[in-house]
Amino acid sequence: MNSSAPNPNPSLRLRLARPDDMPVLSALMDRAIGELLQAFLPPEGVKASFEIMGLDTQLIADGTYFVVEEGEAIAGCGGWSRRATLFGGDHSSGRNAALLDPTTDAARVRAMYTDPAHTRKGVGRLVLNACEVAARAEGFSRVEMAATMGGAPLYRACGYHDIEPFEAVTSTGYRVPLVRMGKRL
Repeated sequence: MNSSAPNPNPSLRLRLARPDDMPVLSALMDRAIGELLQAFLPPEGVKASFEIMGLDTQLIADGTYFVVEEGEAIAGCGGWSRRATLFGGDHSSGRNAALLDPTTDAARVRAMYTDPAHTRKGVGRLVLNACEVAARAEGFSRVEMAATMGGAPLYRACGYHDIEPFEAVTSTGYRVPLVRMGKRL
Protein backbone atom coordinates (compact mmCIF):
# COMPACT_ATOMS: atom_id res chain seq x y z
CA MET A 1 0.00 0.00 0.00
CA ASN A 2 1.16 3.53 -0.54
CA SER A 3 0.66 6.53 1.71
CA SER A 4 -2.51 7.49 -0.12
CA ALA A 5 -4.08 4.04 0.22
CA PRO A 6 -7.47 4.21 1.91
CA ASN A 7 -8.17 2.28 5.08
CA PRO A 8 -9.47 -1.10 3.80
CA ASN A 9 -11.90 -1.34 6.71
CA PRO A 10 -13.34 1.93 8.09
CA SER A 11 -14.22 0.22 11.39
CA LEU A 12 -10.48 -0.07 12.12
CA ARG A 13 -8.68 2.74 13.92
CA LEU A 14 -4.90 3.09 14.04
CA ARG A 15 -3.00 4.76 16.87
CA LEU A 16 0.41 4.62 18.53
CA ALA A 17 0.79 2.05 21.29
CA ARG A 18 1.07 3.28 24.87
CA PRO A 19 2.81 1.64 27.83
CA ASP A 20 -0.57 0.84 29.39
CA ASP A 21 -1.38 -1.30 26.31
CA MET A 22 1.42 -3.76 27.09
CA PRO A 23 -0.60 -6.38 29.03
CA VAL A 24 -3.26 -6.51 26.30
CA LEU A 25 -0.62 -6.62 23.56
CA SER A 26 1.25 -9.48 25.25
CA ALA A 27 -1.95 -11.50 25.53
CA LEU A 28 -2.85 -10.77 21.88
CA MET A 29 0.62 -11.87 20.76
CA ASP A 30 0.33 -15.11 22.75
CA ARG A 31 -3.02 -15.86 21.08
CA ALA A 32 -1.68 -15.03 17.62
CA ILE A 33 1.44 -17.18 18.02
CA GLY A 34 -0.46 -20.04 19.62
CA GLU A 35 -3.33 -20.15 17.14
CA LEU A 36 -2.22 -18.68 13.82
CA LEU A 37 1.07 -20.58 13.48
CA GLN A 38 -0.63 -23.97 13.91
CA ALA A 39 -1.31 -24.16 10.16
CA PHE A 40 2.41 -23.72 9.41
CA LEU A 41 4.33 -25.44 12.21
CA PRO A 42 4.01 -28.62 14.24
CA PRO A 43 3.07 -28.21 17.93
CA GLU A 44 6.74 -28.16 19.03
CA GLY A 45 7.41 -25.41 16.47
CA VAL A 46 4.55 -23.29 17.75
CA LYS A 47 5.81 -23.76 21.31
CA ALA A 48 9.37 -22.86 20.27
CA SER A 49 8.13 -19.70 18.53
CA PHE A 50 7.24 -18.12 21.88
CA GLU A 51 10.98 -18.00 22.65
CA ILE A 52 11.85 -15.90 19.60
CA MET A 53 8.71 -13.76 19.31
CA GLY A 54 6.83 -11.35 21.54
CA LEU A 55 6.55 -7.82 22.83
CA ASP A 56 9.49 -5.46 22.24
CA THR A 57 8.90 -2.54 24.60
CA GLN A 58 11.67 -0.53 22.88
CA LEU A 59 9.29 -0.04 19.93
CA ILE A 60 6.68 1.50 22.23
CA ALA A 61 9.31 3.70 23.90
CA ASP A 62 10.56 4.83 20.48
CA GLY A 63 7.02 5.78 19.36
CA THR A 64 7.15 3.42 16.38
CA TYR A 65 4.61 0.79 17.44
CA PHE A 66 0.99 0.88 16.35
CA VAL A 67 -2.19 -0.74 17.55
CA VAL A 68 -5.32 -1.23 15.49
CA GLU A 69 -8.60 -1.03 17.31
CA GLU A 70 -11.99 -2.28 16.23
CA GLY A 71 -14.60 -1.02 18.62
CA GLU A 72 -13.14 -1.36 22.10
CA ALA A 73 -10.85 -4.28 21.17
CA ILE A 74 -7.26 -4.19 20.02
CA ALA A 75 -7.43 -6.18 16.78
CA GLY A 76 -3.73 -6.17 15.97
CA CYS A 77 -0.41 -4.46 16.34
CA GLY A 78 2.90 -3.95 14.65
CA GLY A 79 5.55 -1.39 14.10
CA TRP A 80 8.80 -0.37 12.58
CA SER A 81 12.19 0.41 13.99
CA ARG A 82 15.21 2.53 13.30
CA ARG A 83 17.25 0.04 15.38
CA ALA A 84 19.30 -2.92 14.15
CA THR A 85 17.28 -5.73 15.79
CA LEU A 86 15.45 -7.63 13.04
CA PHE A 87 13.01 -9.61 15.19
CA GLY A 88 12.23 -10.79 18.70
CA GLY A 89 10.74 -9.62 21.96
CA ASP A 90 12.31 -8.24 25.12
CA HIS A 91 13.20 -11.78 26.21
CA SER A 92 14.79 -12.84 22.89
CA SER A 93 18.54 -13.24 22.50
CA GLY A 94 20.62 -11.42 19.91
CA ARG A 95 19.02 -7.99 20.21
CA ASN A 96 20.92 -4.92 18.98
CA ALA A 97 19.66 -1.43 19.84
CA ALA A 98 22.17 0.34 17.58
CA LEU A 99 20.55 3.01 15.44
CA LEU A 100 20.36 2.41 11.70
CA ASP A 101 21.52 4.95 9.11
CA PRO A 102 18.58 5.79 6.82
CA THR A 103 20.96 6.62 3.96
CA THR A 104 22.43 3.10 3.89
CA ASP A 105 20.28 0.79 6.02
CA ALA A 106 16.75 -0.57 5.75
CA ALA A 107 14.29 0.27 8.50
CA ARG A 108 12.85 -2.78 10.24
CA VAL A 109 9.19 -3.79 10.20
CA ARG A 110 8.71 -5.52 13.54
CA ALA A 111 6.35 -7.51 15.71
CA MET A 112 3.31 -7.75 13.46
CA TYR A 113 0.41 -9.61 15.12
CA THR A 114 -3.29 -9.92 14.41
CA ASP A 115 -5.70 -11.22 17.00
CA PRO A 116 -7.11 -14.52 15.66
CA ALA A 117 -10.63 -13.08 16.02
CA HIS A 118 -9.71 -10.24 13.63
CA THR A 119 -7.89 -11.91 10.74
CA ARG A 120 -8.75 -11.10 7.12
CA LYS A 121 -10.08 -7.62 7.97
CA GLY A 122 -7.16 -5.51 6.73
CA VAL A 123 -5.38 -5.14 10.08
CA GLY A 124 -1.96 -6.17 8.75
CA ARG A 125 -2.22 -3.99 5.64
CA LEU A 126 -3.18 -0.98 7.75
CA VAL A 127 -0.17 -1.45 10.05
CA LEU A 128 2.24 -2.10 7.15
CA ASN A 129 1.13 1.07 5.40
CA ALA A 130 1.60 3.13 8.59
CA CYS A 131 5.08 1.64 9.10
CA GLU A 132 6.13 2.37 5.53
CA VAL A 133 4.85 5.96 5.66
CA ALA A 134 6.61 6.62 8.99
CA ALA A 135 9.92 5.05 7.90
CA ARG A 136 9.86 7.00 4.63
CA ALA A 137 9.22 10.22 6.57
CA GLU A 138 12.42 9.57 8.56
CA GLY A 139 14.46 9.20 5.37
CA PHE A 140 14.51 5.42 4.91
CA SER A 141 14.18 4.20 1.33
CA ARG A 142 13.90 0.49 2.20
CA VAL A 143 12.34 -1.72 4.84
CA GLU A 144 13.15 -5.28 5.86
CA MET A 145 11.59 -7.81 8.19
CA ALA A 146 11.86 -11.37 9.43
CA ALA A 147 8.58 -13.01 8.44
CA THR A 148 7.02 -16.14 9.84
CA MET A 149 5.63 -18.66 7.40
CA GLY A 150 2.17 -17.45 8.42
CA GLY A 151 2.92 -13.79 7.67
CA ALA A 152 4.91 -14.16 4.45
CA PRO A 153 1.86 -14.45 2.12
CA LEU A 154 0.49 -11.10 3.33
CA TYR A 155 3.84 -9.39 2.97
CA ARG A 156 4.31 -10.73 -0.56
CA ALA A 157 0.83 -9.45 -1.44
CA CYS A 158 1.92 -6.03 -0.13
CA GLY A 159 4.98 -5.88 -2.39
CA TYR A 160 7.66 -7.45 -0.21
CA HIS A 161 10.15 -9.84 -1.81
CA ASP A 162 12.04 -12.73 -0.27
CA ILE A 163 15.68 -11.94 0.47
CA GLU A 164 16.68 -15.17 2.19
CA PRO A 165 15.18 -17.96 4.25
CA PHE A 166 16.80 -18.61 7.63
CA GLU A 167 16.09 -20.32 10.92
CA ALA A 168 16.05 -19.02 14.47
CA VAL A 169 17.40 -21.75 16.73
CA THR A 170 15.79 -21.89 20.17
CA SER A 171 17.30 -23.05 23.46
CA THR A 172 15.73 -26.48 22.86
CA GLY A 173 17.41 -26.70 19.45
CA TYR A 174 14.19 -26.27 17.49
CA ARG A 175 14.77 -24.39 14.24
CA VAL A 176 11.91 -21.94 13.63
CA PRO A 177 11.72 -21.19 9.88
CA LEU A 178 11.68 -17.50 8.95
CA VAL A 179 12.28 -15.51 5.79
CA ARG A 180 14.03 -12.16 5.55
CA MET A 181 11.90 -9.98 3.30
CA GLY A 182 12.32 -6.47 1.94
CA LYS A 183 10.69 -3.68 0.01
CA ARG A 184 11.75 -0.39 -1.55
CA LEU A 185 9.71 2.57 -0.35
